Order: sequence, then C-alpha cells, then structure tokens
Amino acid sequence: MVLNKLKILLPLWAVVMAITAVTATADYVRPPARKTLHFPWDPKPSSHPQQVHISLAGENHMRVTWITSDTSSPSLVEYGTSPGQYTSKGLGDTTSYSYILYSSGTIHHTVIGPLEHNTVYYYRCGGQGPELHFKTPPAQFPVTFAVAGDLGQTGWTKSTLDHIDLCEYDVHLLPGDLSYADYIQRRWDTFGELVQPLASARPWMVTQGNHEKENIPFLIDGFESYNARWKMPYEESGSSSNLYYSFEVAGAHVVMLGSYTYYDENSDQYNWLKADLSTVDRKKTPWLLALFHVPWYNSNHAHQGEGDEMMQVMEPLLYAAGVDIVFAGHVHAYERSKRVYNGKSDPCGPVHITIGDGGNKEGLANRYKDPSPEWSVFREASFGHGELKIVNSTHAFWSWHRNDDDESVRSDEAWITSFTTTGCVAKEQKEAR
Repeated sequence: MVLNKLKILLPLWAVVMAITAVTATADYVRPPARKTLHFPWDPKPSSHPQQVHISLAGENHMRVTWITSDTSSPSLVEYGTSPGQYTSKGLGDTTSYSYILYSSGTIHHTVIGPLEHNTVYYYRCGGQGPELHFKTPPAQFPVTFAVAGDLGQTGWTKSTLDHIDLCEYDVHLLPGDLSYADYIQRRWDTFGELVQPLASARPWMVTQGNHEKENIPFLIDGFESYNARWKMPYEESGSSSNLYYSFEVAGAHVVMLGSYTYYDENSDQYNWLKADLSTVDRKKTPWLLALFHVPWYNSNHAHQGEGDEMMQVMEPLLYAAGVDIVFAGHVHAYERSKRVYNGKSDPCGPVHITIGDGGNKEGLANRYKDPSPEWSVFREASFGHGELKIVNSTHAFWSWHRNDDDESVRSDEAWITSFTTTGCVAKEQKEAR
C-alpha cells in the first residue's frame, strides 16, 4: 500500500519540482535604477558642429543635421569615400527656435547625394570640425535594423546605446520618446551629444512620443523642439507633416505614424497613410513595417487603452496592406505578440512588438495582466534593445537583448515570415476593396 502511494507521489513531486525550477529560472532579478547622466560644461568654438546626426532623405540621399552656436557658419557638408578627401559637397538650410527663456543654436539641415549603397563616407560639417563617417544601407537584403524606443538620458540609456553600437546594423528605428527633455530645452542638447557617436554613423529614423509634445497652451505649439531638431523625410514621402512619413531601405517599406496628431478618417494623416500604402510594390519591397508610439496590443497595466482609438481607425488599413511587423514604445517594457488583428490571433495580421525599454528616467512598467492574453507570446519588464535582420524577401530574424547589468543578453528571438509567401496580401486587399 505504502509502495503504491510512493509510486504515485514520486512522479507528482518530480512535476512540481520541474515547474518550480522553470519558474525560478524565468524570474529575472532586475538591477536597480540608474541616475540621469550628468554632462559637464564643455565649451567649444561657436562655429564647431555639435549634436550631429543623419537620417535617410529619399532614394540614395542622406540628411545631415548639426547645431552651431553662431549664425554665420555655412550649412556645408563635404564628403567622400576616402579619409580627408572630400570630392563632393552639399549646401543646406538652417532653422532655430525660442522656448520661453531658451534660444536654440543654429540648426543646420543639409541633404547630400546621390550616394552609393553599402558604402562608407567620410564627411565634415560647416567646413571645419572633426571628420566623421557613416555607412549607407545596402541596396538589397540582408539589411538589419536596431530598434529601441523611450531612450532618455540615464545610465541604462548609455548601456543600451553601448549594446547597439556592438551590433552590425544599418538603420536605427526609434518609435518615440527621445530625449525626455520635458520642457527643459538644454536636455535636448545633451541628448544630441549623447547619441552623436551612433547617430552620426548610421541613419536614425524616429517618430514622436508624448515626451516630444512640450506644448504650452496659448504660448507654444506642440513638437516645436522635435520638429526643428529631428527633421525626417516627410516631404520626400508626400506627407504634409514631420510627425508621419515613410521611407524605403533595401527591400523594406517603413511607415512612421504619429500617435499624437490627428488620425481620424478625415485627417491628413489617415488620407496620407491610405495613399502611401496604395503605392507599395511588394515585389520591390516585400517587407512592410510600421512604427508609432502608443501600442495597440499591450498586456501591461501601464497605458492600458490609450491606443484604442487610433487602432480602431487605422488597424484596418495596416491589415489590408499586409503589414508584417508593427513596433511601438510608450510602455516601459518589452512584449511580442503572435500575428494578431481585431483583438485576437489572426494568421494574416502583423506581429506587434512593444519596445519602450531603451532606458528612460521613469523606470520600468513591472505589472502585467494575469493571465496573459492568448495573443501574447513573450513579455518582460527590462531595459534593452531589439535587432531585426531581414535575411531575404521571405524570412527575417528578430531578437530582443536585455540589459543584464552591463551585458547584452539575448532573451527573446523568433523567425518571422513575410506575407509575400502567403495568400494574405491578396486576400486582405480584396476585402479592403
């Protein structure tokens, strides 16, 4: 009798121990928060180029942006494929803005090109300053995107940027909340200094988040600082606003949307998106990606329901176009979904990835809904970054890298198949019509 009971209890005990072991392994003890970075005063000549960053500006062109303290420095970029030998040059324009008692420096925007694909260019800004270099994206696959949102300027931000710098990527995608200046305009300047080593070497393609608003009723319109400093290729993509645009790189068409500008069916953004998606040629760009700040699929308690209105209006457009992957930020944690549409798993819906975990000062969003929704595959409240390597027209490899102390640890990964291998695009477009 006792022997029979033991035979029954031992397997049960083994199962309990196995479950306990798995749970213990899955529980990650997060390191404590890190302080906001301190930037000591570092005076430079008034004409010295500062806060240099680059962004794609139409086919085979790059926009170079920098700031000087004076108003007389030329918006000149000299460049070439050998160090110190500048065989080409481009001239641009300038802007500036005032914000209560703060006055920005002179912000230079200069578009250069046409450029060769997958080529290192050496350049300098304003006819002086240090020589910098950047690498243009490839013309065809493979192409790799680094993805991190809600960066800020903390010790964890620095860790995230250090990890991104170690990966072989072509373009950085940032779904909103850049500097966390939050009305303190000097923080935009320190953010520019912080990201220059990376943002001057690879194109940074960004969209706005709530921390970019900075509007003061009756005094200052929203996004004034963001629009002046981070000009994106909205004009090149037929948009009337810097808050939403699209671009193409290698075989991917990328749509950057605005969660904080009008998106109803009568809005300029909605009509622009409808027109932009109608021009996508899946033979030329078999991958279709979308980015915006507020997630539509979110099982974290933070920011619940904030994206519902935009989702109700715009999700059918993305579904009809056959968008493969959607990236969002805002929630300070990481989550990856199954293919999903209309609130439930759908083999013809996009994969949604929330990656608002770049290192912001507000800390992590630790509380998730329990049980998790059926569409949620992986979720964790840790700082980190993602890498999307599109290998060819049909397959891409996604990985998320947690900041474990100062080490980058791959903690989630998945192969994603483009809709060009399925009948989804034809089916969805027929339904949309």
